[in-house]
Amino acid sequence: MNVDHEVVIIGAGISGVGAAVRLRQEGVEDVLLLERAETFGGTWRANTYPGCACDVPSALYSYSFAPNPRWSRVFAEQPEILAYVERVADDHGLRPRTRFGTDVERADWDESGRRWVLTTSAGEITSRFLVSAAGPWNEPRVPDLPGLEEFDGEVFHSARWNHDYDLRGRRVAVIGSGASAVQFVPAIADDVAELHLFQRTAQWVLPKLDRAVPPPVRSFIARVPQVQDAMKAVQYGALETLGIGFRRPEPTMRAVEAIGSAYLRRTVRDPELRRALTPDYRIGCKRILFSNSYLQSLTKPQVAVHPVAVERVEGSTVVGSDGTRAEVDAIILGTGFHILDMPVADLVHGRDGRSLDEVWQGSPEAYLGTVVHGFPNLFVMLGPSLGTGHSSAFAILEAQVELLVSAVTHARSTRAESLDVRAEVQRAYVADVQDALAGTVYNAGGCQSYYLDDNGRNSFSWPWSTGRLRRRVKAFRERDFDLTLAVADQEVA
Repeated sequence: MNVDHEVVIIGAGISGVGAAVRLRQEGVEDVLLLERAETFGGTWRANTYPGCACDVPSALYSYSFAPNPRWSRVFAEQPEILAYVERVADDHGLRPRTRFGTDVERADWDESGRRWVLTTSAGEITSRFLVSAAGPWNEPRVPDLPGLEEFDGEVFHSARWNHDYDLRGRRVAVIGSGASAVQFVPAIADDVAELHLFQRTAQWVLPKLDRAVPPPVRSFIARVPQVQDAMKAVQYGALETLGIGFRRPEPTMRAVEAIGSAYLRRTVRDPELRRALTPDYRIGCKRILFSNSYLQSLTKPQVAVHPVAVERVEGSTVVGSDGTRAEVDAIILGTGFHILDMPVADLVHGRDGRSLDEVWQGSPEAYLGTVVHGFPNLFVMLGPSLGTGHSSAFAILEAQVELLVSAVTHARSTRAESLDVRAEVQRAYVADVQDALAGTVYNAGGCQSYYLDDNGRNSFSWPWSTGRLRRRVKAFRERDFDLTLAVADQEVA
Protein backbone atom coordinates (compact mmCIF):
# COMPACT_ATOMS: atom_id res chain seq x y z
CA MET A 1 0.00 0.00 0.00
CA ASN A 2 1.41 3.39 -1.01
CA VAL A 3 1.98 5.60 2.01
CA ASP A 4 3.58 8.57 0.21
CA HIS A 5 1.46 10.86 -1.97
CA GLU A 6 1.75 14.15 -3.76
CA VAL A 7 -1.43 15.52 -2.16
CA VAL A 8 -3.29 14.33 0.93
CA ILE A 9 -6.69 15.84 1.67
CA ILE A 10 -8.16 15.63 5.17
CA GLY A 11 -11.93 15.35 4.84
CA ALA A 12 -14.21 14.14 2.07
CA GLY A 13 -16.99 16.70 2.26
CA ILE A 14 -17.78 19.27 -0.41
CA SER A 15 -14.35 20.94 -0.02
CA GLY A 16 -12.34 17.74 -0.12
CA VAL A 17 -14.27 16.31 -3.04
CA GLY A 18 -14.03 19.57 -4.99
CA ALA A 19 -10.28 19.84 -4.39
CA ALA A 20 -9.63 16.22 -5.40
CA VAL A 21 -11.66 16.48 -8.61
CA ARG A 22 -10.03 19.72 -9.76
CA LEU A 23 -6.52 18.49 -8.99
CA ARG A 24 -7.11 15.37 -11.04
CA GLN A 25 -8.60 17.41 -13.87
CA GLU A 26 -5.33 19.37 -13.99
CA GLY A 27 -3.21 16.23 -14.13
CA VAL A 28 -2.41 15.81 -10.43
CA GLU A 29 -3.34 12.14 -10.09
CA ASP A 30 -1.59 11.13 -6.87
CA VAL A 31 -4.29 12.40 -4.52
CA LEU A 32 -5.46 10.63 -1.36
CA LEU A 33 -8.49 11.62 0.71
CA LEU A 34 -8.63 10.69 4.40
CA GLU A 35 -12.14 10.56 5.85
CA ARG A 36 -13.01 9.52 9.40
CA ALA A 37 -16.56 8.55 8.45
CA GLU A 38 -17.64 5.79 6.09
CA THR A 39 -18.91 7.90 3.23
CA PHE A 40 -18.55 11.26 1.50
CA GLY A 41 -20.54 14.35 2.43
CA GLY A 42 -18.98 16.08 5.43
CA THR A 43 -21.52 18.52 6.85
CA TRP A 44 -24.31 16.88 4.86
CA ARG A 45 -23.37 13.45 6.19
CA ALA A 46 -23.05 14.60 9.80
CA ASN A 47 -26.26 16.65 9.99
CA THR A 48 -29.28 14.40 9.55
CA TYR A 49 -31.70 16.10 11.92
CA PRO A 50 -35.36 16.40 10.85
CA GLY A 51 -35.90 19.31 8.49
CA CYS A 52 -32.22 19.70 7.60
CA ALA A 53 -31.90 21.71 4.39
CA CYS A 54 -29.78 24.34 2.67
CA ASP A 55 -30.49 28.05 3.09
CA VAL A 56 -28.78 28.92 -0.21
CA PRO A 57 -30.74 28.34 -3.46
CA SER A 58 -30.01 24.91 -4.91
CA ALA A 59 -28.94 26.29 -8.28
CA LEU A 60 -26.01 28.02 -6.55
CA TYR A 61 -25.24 25.09 -4.28
CA SER A 62 -23.25 22.87 -6.60
CA TYR A 63 -19.85 22.59 -8.24
CA SER A 64 -19.31 24.60 -11.42
CA PHE A 65 -17.85 21.46 -13.01
CA ALA A 66 -20.90 19.37 -12.03
CA PRO A 67 -24.08 21.46 -12.32
CA ASN A 68 -27.23 19.71 -11.16
CA PRO A 69 -30.33 20.69 -13.16
CA ARG A 70 -32.62 18.27 -11.30
CA TRP A 71 -32.85 19.69 -7.78
CA SER A 72 -36.31 18.82 -6.50
CA ARG A 73 -36.72 22.04 -4.50
CA VAL A 74 -35.59 25.64 -4.78
CA PHE A 75 -33.74 24.99 -1.49
CA ALA A 76 -32.52 21.39 -1.45
CA GLU A 77 -32.85 19.17 1.59
CA GLN A 78 -30.09 17.17 3.27
CA PRO A 79 -30.64 13.74 1.69
CA GLU A 80 -30.60 15.20 -1.80
CA ILE A 81 -27.46 17.27 -1.18
CA LEU A 82 -25.66 14.27 0.32
CA ALA A 83 -26.65 12.14 -2.68
CA TYR A 84 -25.33 14.84 -5.01
CA VAL A 85 -21.91 15.00 -3.29
CA GLU A 86 -21.64 11.20 -3.30
CA ARG A 87 -22.62 11.08 -6.97
CA VAL A 88 -19.99 13.65 -7.95
CA ALA A 89 -17.33 11.77 -6.00
CA ASP A 90 -18.22 8.49 -7.67
CA ASP A 91 -18.55 10.01 -11.14
CA HIS A 92 -14.98 11.29 -10.79
CA GLY A 93 -13.51 8.08 -9.42
CA LEU A 94 -12.74 9.27 -5.90
CA ARG A 95 -13.93 6.27 -3.91
CA PRO A 96 -10.81 4.13 -4.63
CA ARG A 97 -8.69 7.18 -3.70
CA THR A 98 -10.36 7.62 -0.32
CA ARG A 99 -9.54 5.88 2.93
CA PHE A 100 -12.73 5.88 4.95
CA GLY A 101 -12.77 5.27 8.69
CA THR A 102 -9.36 6.92 9.04
CA ASP A 103 -8.65 9.49 11.73
CA VAL A 104 -5.79 11.95 11.39
CA GLU A 105 -4.16 12.14 14.80
CA ARG A 106 -1.28 14.51 14.00
CA ALA A 107 0.45 16.18 11.04
CA ASP A 108 4.04 17.50 11.16
CA TRP A 109 6.05 19.39 8.56
CA ASP A 110 9.40 17.70 7.97
CA GLU A 111 11.72 20.50 6.84
CA SER A 112 14.57 18.24 5.80
CA GLY A 113 12.37 16.00 3.67
CA ARG A 114 10.02 18.80 2.52
CA ARG A 115 7.06 16.54 3.32
CA TRP A 116 4.08 16.42 5.60
CA VAL A 117 4.18 13.45 7.97
CA LEU A 118 0.73 12.33 9.08
CA THR A 119 0.06 10.04 11.99
CA THR A 120 -3.27 8.34 11.34
CA SER A 121 -5.34 5.49 12.71
CA ALA A 122 -4.24 3.58 9.60
CA GLY A 123 -0.52 4.22 10.13
CA GLU A 124 1.95 6.85 8.97
CA ILE A 125 1.35 8.63 5.65
CA THR A 126 3.52 11.29 4.02
CA SER A 127 2.68 13.85 1.38
CA ARG A 128 4.17 16.77 -0.49
CA PHE A 129 1.05 18.91 -0.09
CA LEU A 130 -1.56 18.80 2.66
CA VAL A 131 -5.12 20.11 2.30
CA SER A 132 -7.25 20.59 5.40
CA ALA A 133 -10.85 20.19 4.25
CA ALA A 134 -12.31 19.10 7.58
CA GLY A 135 -14.89 21.90 7.43
CA PRO A 136 -16.33 24.14 10.14
CA TRP A 137 -19.93 22.84 10.33
CA ASN A 138 -19.69 19.26 11.52
CA GLU A 139 -17.85 19.34 14.87
CA PRO A 140 -20.55 20.03 17.49
CA ARG A 141 -20.07 22.61 20.21
CA VAL A 142 -21.42 21.17 23.46
CA PRO A 143 -21.98 23.70 26.25
CA ASP A 144 -20.34 23.17 29.62
CA LEU A 145 -23.52 23.18 31.68
CA PRO A 146 -23.44 22.09 35.31
CA GLY A 147 -25.47 18.92 35.71
CA LEU A 148 -25.78 18.13 32.00
CA GLU A 149 -23.76 14.93 32.25
CA GLU A 150 -25.97 13.74 35.12
CA PHE A 151 -29.23 14.48 33.28
CA ASP A 152 -31.69 11.63 33.81
CA GLY A 153 -33.01 11.55 30.25
CA GLU A 154 -31.74 11.58 26.65
CA VAL A 155 -29.22 14.20 25.47
CA PHE A 156 -27.89 14.72 21.96
CA HIS A 157 -26.62 17.48 19.70
CA SER A 158 -28.51 18.27 16.51
CA ALA A 159 -25.46 17.18 14.46
CA ARG A 160 -25.50 13.80 16.22
CA TRP A 161 -29.24 13.23 16.06
CA ASN A 162 -30.40 10.07 17.81
CA HIS A 163 -32.89 8.67 15.32
CA ASP A 164 -33.50 5.67 17.58
CA TYR A 165 -35.00 7.85 20.29
CA ASP A 166 -38.72 8.36 19.83
CA LEU A 167 -39.68 11.95 20.63
CA ARG A 168 -43.41 11.33 20.37
CA GLY A 169 -45.18 12.24 23.59
CA ARG A 170 -41.95 13.39 25.25
CA ARG A 171 -41.17 16.60 27.08
CA VAL A 172 -38.24 18.13 25.23
CA ALA A 173 -35.92 21.04 25.94
CA VAL A 174 -34.14 22.65 23.01
CA ILE A 175 -31.10 24.70 23.95
CA GLY A 176 -30.23 27.18 21.21
CA SER A 177 -32.20 28.95 18.52
CA GLY A 178 -29.81 29.20 15.58
CA ALA A 179 -29.72 27.84 12.04
CA SER A 180 -30.18 24.19 13.04
CA ALA A 181 -32.94 24.78 15.58
CA VAL A 182 -34.90 26.90 13.12
CA GLN A 183 -35.18 23.78 10.96
CA PHE A 184 -35.66 20.94 13.43
CA VAL A 185 -37.99 22.67 15.92
CA PRO A 186 -40.88 22.86 13.42
CA ALA A 187 -40.17 19.26 12.37
CA ILE A 188 -40.67 17.89 15.89
CA ALA A 189 -43.10 20.37 17.43
CA ASP A 190 -46.23 18.40 16.56
CA ASP A 191 -44.83 15.11 17.87
CA VAL A 192 -43.75 16.13 21.36
CA ALA A 193 -45.95 16.59 24.42
CA GLU A 194 -44.05 19.74 25.43
CA LEU A 195 -41.25 21.70 23.79
CA HIS A 196 -39.28 24.19 25.85
CA LEU A 197 -37.08 26.42 23.67
CA PHE A 198 -34.32 28.16 25.62
CA GLN A 199 -33.35 31.16 23.51
CA ARG A 200 -30.41 33.21 24.70
CA THR A 201 -30.73 35.68 21.80
CA ALA A 202 -33.67 36.41 19.53
CA GLN A 203 -32.99 35.74 15.85
CA TRP A 204 -33.97 37.58 12.70
CA VAL A 205 -36.13 35.19 10.68
CA LEU A 206 -37.23 35.88 7.11
CA PRO A 207 -39.69 33.91 4.97
CA LYS A 208 -38.02 31.27 2.82
CA LEU A 209 -38.90 31.50 -0.87
CA ASP A 210 -38.95 27.74 -1.22
CA ARG A 211 -41.12 25.42 -3.25
CA ALA A 212 -40.98 22.07 -4.96
CA VAL A 213 -39.78 22.01 -8.58
CA PRO A 214 -42.18 19.83 -10.61
CA PRO A 215 -40.59 16.96 -12.58
CA PRO A 216 -41.51 18.47 -15.99
CA VAL A 217 -39.74 21.69 -15.03
CA ARG A 218 -36.67 19.76 -13.91
CA SER A 219 -36.62 17.89 -17.22
CA PHE A 220 -36.91 21.16 -19.14
CA ILE A 221 -34.01 22.69 -17.18
CA ALA A 222 -31.92 19.60 -17.88
CA ARG A 223 -32.64 19.82 -21.61
CA VAL A 224 -31.99 23.57 -21.82
CA PRO A 225 -28.90 24.46 -19.74
CA GLN A 226 -29.35 28.14 -20.51
CA VAL A 227 -32.41 28.12 -18.24
CA GLN A 228 -30.38 27.00 -15.26
CA ASP A 229 -27.70 29.56 -16.13
CA ALA A 230 -30.33 32.29 -16.16
CA MET A 231 -31.77 31.11 -12.83
CA LYS A 232 -28.31 31.12 -11.28
CA ALA A 233 -27.63 34.62 -12.59
CA VAL A 234 -30.87 35.98 -11.12
CA GLN A 235 -30.33 34.29 -7.74
CA TYR A 236 -26.69 35.34 -7.62
CA GLY A 237 -27.66 38.93 -8.39
CA ALA A 238 -30.30 38.94 -5.67
CA LEU A 239 -27.88 37.62 -3.06
CA GLU A 240 -25.16 40.05 -4.08
CA THR A 241 -27.66 42.91 -3.73
CA LEU A 242 -28.33 41.72 -0.20
CA GLY A 243 -24.57 41.52 0.27
CA ILE A 244 -24.30 45.28 -0.24
CA GLY A 245 -26.24 45.67 3.00
CA PHE A 246 -23.70 43.66 4.94
CA ARG A 247 -20.95 46.01 3.81
CA ARG A 248 -22.98 49.24 3.98
CA PRO A 249 -25.88 48.55 6.35
CA GLU A 250 -27.83 51.76 5.68
CA PRO A 251 -30.40 51.79 4.20
CA THR A 252 -30.49 48.22 2.86
CA MET A 253 -30.57 46.41 6.19
CA ARG A 254 -33.24 48.70 7.57
CA ALA A 255 -35.46 47.69 4.65
CA VAL A 256 -34.72 44.01 5.23
CA GLU A 257 -35.49 44.45 8.93
CA ALA A 258 -38.87 45.88 7.97
CA ILE A 259 -39.64 42.65 6.11
CA GLY A 260 -38.56 40.56 9.11
CA SER A 261 -40.57 42.68 11.55
CA ALA A 262 -43.70 42.50 9.39
CA TYR A 263 -43.32 38.74 9.08
CA LEU A 264 -42.99 38.42 12.87
CA ARG A 265 -46.06 40.63 13.50
CA ARG A 266 -48.17 38.71 11.01
CA THR A 267 -47.13 35.31 12.36
CA VAL A 268 -46.96 35.85 16.13
CA ARG A 269 -50.07 37.55 17.48
CA ASP A 270 -49.29 37.23 21.17
CA PRO A 271 -47.58 40.49 22.23
CA GLU A 272 -45.45 38.91 24.98
CA LEU A 273 -44.17 36.13 22.74
CA ARG A 274 -43.54 38.62 19.95
CA ARG A 275 -41.44 40.77 22.29
CA ALA A 276 -39.40 37.71 23.26
CA LEU A 277 -38.77 36.94 19.58
CA THR A 278 -37.84 40.49 18.56
CA PRO A 279 -34.08 40.99 18.04
CA ASP A 280 -32.38 44.07 19.46
CA TYR A 281 -29.53 44.24 16.92
CA ARG A 282 -29.12 45.07 13.25
CA ILE A 283 -30.07 42.23 10.91
CA GLY A 284 -27.00 40.51 9.47
CA CYS A 285 -24.96 40.92 12.64
CA LYS A 286 -25.80 37.26 13.22
CA ARG A 287 -26.56 34.74 10.51
CA ILE A 288 -29.94 35.51 8.95
CA LEU A 289 -32.38 32.62 9.30
CA PHE A 290 -35.01 31.62 6.73
CA SER A 291 -38.10 29.58 7.52
CA ASN A 292 -41.77 29.33 6.66
CA SER A 293 -42.57 27.25 9.75
CA TYR A 294 -40.28 28.17 12.67
CA LEU A 295 -42.13 31.20 14.02
CA GLN A 296 -45.39 29.41 13.35
CA SER A 297 -44.28 26.43 15.44
CA LEU A 298 -43.48 28.67 18.40
CA THR A 299 -47.13 29.73 18.64
CA LYS A 300 -48.35 26.17 19.22
CA PRO A 301 -49.88 25.52 22.67
CA GLN A 302 -47.36 22.77 23.53
CA VAL A 303 -44.39 25.06 22.80
CA ALA A 304 -42.93 27.44 25.39
CA VAL A 305 -40.25 30.00 24.56
CA HIS A 306 -37.89 30.90 27.40
CA PRO A 307 -35.88 33.96 26.31
CA VAL A 308 -32.97 33.19 28.61
CA ALA A 309 -29.76 31.20 28.65
CA VAL A 310 -29.62 27.87 30.45
CA GLU A 311 -27.78 28.07 33.75
CA ARG A 312 -27.74 24.43 34.85
CA VAL A 313 -29.48 21.08 34.82
CA GLU A 314 -30.84 19.56 38.03
CA GLY A 315 -31.85 15.93 37.65
CA SER A 316 -34.54 16.05 34.99
CA THR A 317 -35.02 19.82 35.21
CA VAL A 318 -33.48 22.46 32.97
CA VAL A 319 -32.98 25.74 34.83
CA GLY A 320 -32.77 29.08 33.04
CA SER A 321 -30.69 32.05 34.12
CA ASP A 322 -33.84 33.78 35.38
CA GLY A 323 -34.88 30.79 37.48
CA THR A 324 -37.22 29.33 34.85
CA ARG A 325 -37.57 25.59 35.37
CA ALA A 326 -38.68 22.96 32.85
CA GLU A 327 -38.91 19.28 33.69
CA VAL A 328 -38.13 17.31 30.56
CA ASP A 329 -37.41 13.82 29.23
CA ALA A 330 -34.88 14.87 26.60
CA ILE A 331 -32.50 17.72 25.83
CA ILE A 332 -31.55 18.59 22.25
CA LEU A 333 -28.53 20.85 21.84
CA GLY A 334 -28.83 23.29 18.97
CA THR A 335 -25.67 25.00 20.15
CA GLY A 336 -23.72 25.23 16.91
CA PHE A 337 -20.26 24.14 15.88
CA HIS A 338 -16.56 24.76 16.35
CA ILE A 339 -16.40 27.33 13.57
CA LEU A 340 -13.23 29.30 14.30
CA ASP A 341 -11.44 26.77 16.48
CA MET A 342 -11.13 24.49 13.48
CA PRO A 343 -11.21 20.74 14.10
CA VAL A 344 -7.65 20.00 12.89
CA ALA A 345 -5.95 23.21 14.05
CA ASP A 346 -4.48 21.56 17.13
CA LEU A 347 -3.22 18.59 15.10
CA VAL A 348 -1.26 20.36 12.34
CA HIS A 349 2.28 21.43 13.31
CA GLY A 350 4.36 23.74 11.13
CA ARG A 351 8.02 24.50 10.54
CA ASP A 352 8.80 25.50 14.13
CA GLY A 353 6.85 22.62 15.68
CA ARG A 354 3.92 24.74 16.84
CA SER A 355 0.37 23.84 15.90
CA LEU A 356 -2.00 26.17 14.08
CA ASP A 357 -3.82 26.67 17.38
CA GLU A 358 -0.60 27.69 19.11
CA VAL A 359 0.31 30.12 16.33
CA TRP A 360 -3.14 31.65 16.09
CA GLN A 361 -3.65 32.12 19.85
CA GLY A 362 -7.41 32.28 19.47
CA SER A 363 -7.46 34.48 16.35
CA PRO A 364 -7.19 32.36 13.17
CA GLU A 365 -5.63 34.08 10.18
CA ALA A 366 -4.46 32.95 6.77
CA TYR A 367 -3.42 34.69 3.57
CA LEU A 368 -6.42 34.57 1.23
CA GLY A 369 -8.05 32.49 3.95
CA THR A 370 -6.05 29.54 2.65
CA VAL A 371 -2.31 29.51 3.41
CA VAL A 372 -0.48 30.24 6.67
CA HIS A 373 3.10 31.47 7.09
CA GLY A 374 5.28 28.81 8.69
CA PHE A 375 3.15 25.97 7.34
CA PRO A 376 4.62 25.26 3.90
CA ASN A 377 2.51 23.40 1.34
CA LEU A 378 -0.57 23.55 3.59
CA PHE A 379 -3.94 24.72 2.25
CA VAL A 380 -6.95 25.32 4.51
CA MET A 381 -10.35 25.08 2.81
CA LEU A 382 -13.14 27.38 4.05
CA GLY A 383 -10.53 29.04 6.22
CA PRO A 384 -10.46 32.29 8.22
CA SER A 385 -12.08 35.52 6.98
CA LEU A 386 -13.84 34.00 3.98
CA GLY A 387 -17.35 33.69 5.39
CA THR A 388 -20.18 35.79 4.01
CA GLY A 389 -23.74 36.28 5.14
CA HIS A 390 -25.21 35.87 1.71
CA SER A 391 -23.25 33.66 -0.72
CA SER A 392 -22.74 29.96 -1.35
CA ALA A 393 -19.92 27.98 0.26
CA PHE A 394 -19.29 26.49 -3.19
CA ALA A 395 -18.26 29.90 -4.55
CA ILE A 396 -15.76 30.29 -1.72
CA LEU A 397 -14.25 26.83 -1.84
CA GLU A 398 -13.94 26.83 -5.63
CA ALA A 399 -11.89 30.03 -5.49
CA GLN A 400 -9.64 28.40 -2.90
CA VAL A 401 -9.38 25.22 -4.97
CA GLU A 402 -8.20 27.26 -7.97
CA LEU A 403 -5.50 28.77 -5.75
CA LEU A 404 -4.52 25.27 -4.63
CA VAL A 405 -4.41 23.91 -8.18
CA SER A 406 -2.37 26.89 -9.41
CA ALA A 407 0.10 26.56 -6.54
CA VAL A 408 0.61 22.82 -7.01
CA THR A 409 1.03 23.06 -10.78
CA HIS A 410 3.40 26.04 -10.36
CA ALA A 411 5.50 24.07 -7.87
CA ARG A 412 5.65 21.24 -10.36
CA SER A 413 6.74 23.45 -13.24
CA THR A 414 9.41 25.29 -11.21
CA ARG A 415 10.57 22.19 -9.32
CA ALA A 416 9.80 23.95 -6.06
CA GLU A 417 9.71 21.54 -3.14
CA SER A 418 7.91 23.93 -0.83
CA LEU A 419 5.83 27.11 -0.94
CA ASP A 420 5.51 29.27 2.17
CA VAL A 421 3.56 32.53 2.11
CA ARG A 422 5.70 35.44 3.25
CA ALA A 423 4.98 36.75 6.73
CA GLU A 424 4.71 40.37 5.61
CA VAL A 425 2.29 39.44 2.84
CA GLN A 426 0.03 37.64 5.29
CA ARG A 427 0.20 40.50 7.81
CA ALA A 428 -0.73 43.09 5.20
CA TYR A 429 -3.64 41.00 3.92
CA VAL A 430 -5.05 40.39 7.41
CA ALA A 431 -4.74 44.09 8.24
CA ASP A 432 -6.66 45.03 5.05
CA VAL A 433 -9.44 42.58 5.89
CA GLN A 434 -9.75 43.81 9.47
CA ASP A 435 -9.79 47.46 8.39
CA ALA A 436 -12.53 46.76 5.84
CA LEU A 437 -14.65 44.87 8.40
CA ALA A 438 -14.83 47.85 10.75
CA GLY A 439 -17.96 49.40 9.26
CA THR A 440 -19.75 46.23 8.22
CA VAL A 441 -22.85 44.88 9.93
CA TYR A 442 -20.78 41.88 11.02
CA ASN A 443 -18.75 44.10 13.35
CA ALA A 444 -20.99 47.11 13.94
CA GLY A 445 -24.41 45.44 14.17
CA GLY A 446 -24.60 45.40 17.96
CA CYS A 447 -24.50 41.69 18.72
CA GLN A 448 -22.23 38.83 19.76
CA SER A 449 -21.91 36.13 17.10
CA TYR A 450 -19.78 33.17 16.12
CA TYR A 451 -18.04 35.52 13.68
CA LEU A 452 -16.04 36.83 16.66
CA ASP A 453 -13.15 34.71 17.94
CA ASP A 454 -11.92 34.15 21.50
CA ASN A 455 -10.15 37.53 21.42
CA GLY A 456 -13.19 39.42 20.18
CA ARG A 457 -11.85 39.82 16.63
CA ASN A 458 -13.89 38.95 13.57
CA SER A 459 -11.89 36.09 12.11
CA PHE A 460 -14.77 34.68 10.07
CA SER A 461 -16.14 37.28 7.69
CA TRP A 462 -15.14 38.51 4.23
CA PRO A 463 -15.83 42.26 3.99
CA TRP A 464 -16.28 42.58 0.21
CA SER A 465 -18.36 41.08 -2.59
CA THR A 466 -18.37 37.45 -3.68
CA GLY A 467 -17.04 38.49 -7.06
CA ARG A 468 -14.07 40.20 -5.44
CA LEU A 469 -13.52 37.13 -3.27
CA ARG A 470 -13.39 34.84 -6.28
CA ARG A 471 -11.04 37.11 -8.24
CA ARG A 472 -8.72 37.74 -5.31
CA VAL A 473 -8.52 34.34 -3.69
CA LYS A 474 -7.99 32.23 -6.79
CA ALA A 475 -4.97 34.24 -7.98
CA PHE A 476 -1.64 32.56 -7.20
CA ARG A 477 1.26 35.03 -7.24
CA GLU A 478 4.75 33.66 -6.92
CA ARG A 479 6.01 36.91 -5.42
CA ASP A 480 3.82 36.33 -2.35
CA PHE A 481 5.68 33.13 -1.48
CA ASP A 482 9.13 31.90 -0.55
CA LEU A 483 9.94 28.94 -2.78
CA THR A 484 12.45 26.26 -1.92
CA LEU A 485 13.79 24.81 -5.15
CA ALA A 486 14.79 21.18 -5.54
CA VAL A 487 17.99 21.85 -7.50
CA ALA A 488 19.58 24.79 -5.71
CA ASP A 489 17.90 24.09 -2.35
CA GLN A 490 17.75 27.81 -1.63
CA GLU A 491 15.16 30.47 -0.93
CA VAL A 492 14.25 32.55 -3.98
CA ALA A 493 11.76 35.32 -4.53
